Amino acid sequence: MEILYLDDHLVAVTKPAGLLVHRSAVDRRETTSALQLTRDVIGRRVYPVHRLDRPTSGVLLFALHRESAAVIGAAFASRRVEKRYLAVVRGFIPEEGVINYPLVEEHDRATDRLARSGKDAQEAVTSFRRLAVAELPLPSGVHPTSRYSLVEARPLTGRKHQIRRHCKHLYHPVIGDTTHGDGYHNRRFREEFGCSRLLLHALTLSLPHPVTGEELTVTAPLDEEYTRLLYRMGWEEIITGLSLADLP
Repeated sequence: MEILYLDDHLVAVTKPAGLLVHRSAVDRRETTSALQLTRDVIGRRVYPVHRLDRPTSGVLLFALHRESAAVIGAAFASRRVEKRYLAVVRGFIPEEGVINYPLVEEHDRATDRLARSGKDAQEAVTSFRRLAVAELPLPSGVHPTSRYSLVEARPLTGRKHQIRRHCKHLYHPVIGDTTHGDGYHNRRFREEFGCSRLLLHALTLSLPHPVTGEELTVTAPLDEEYTRLLYRMGWEEIITGLSLADLP
């Protein structure tokens, strides 16, 4: 667990792909979580204020006491928190756009057994822009090549699996998504690149500090596997020519 930011009120860490935010019925056999590891590193109790899906890597924020947790929670609820993600998707996605597509709440059989089904679809909005494209000599159906895009996505609402479901809605699923993705291309990435993770990374998190009110932006570096994949795709300029933290 890399500590990205720490003061008397909150801590931000980099969550690795595959790690639960907290222990859950999603996997009762898993005894390790980001909450536990963060607590052990800083030696203090921590309070979760948002979540990342288990296969997603990137910035994860915890409050250090209940008061800060309440203030940060209110900032999320009032949409004063900006989140930016990096994703690799199938196909050449449009250069930019806004996906305004309501989503029906997804329930997990292990953790949402008491949740009410049949709810109306909820507002869900994601803006995105394409950063790079690649066409690889990998046959795909009747096509002799396969196309992919590197995308920056900004969810303006916070629905479960929002970016993954919105990308699927555009017919550009995120590579490595075993729930909403394309099994053929997921398999090709495992075979060709040795990459089996979900290629979705929470890059930055910006919010008003719970005490000072000043704007705080935290950036999580890409892990080795994701970075290596970008090089293999020919997108080294994203790594060497740009600072990901400075993307407009």
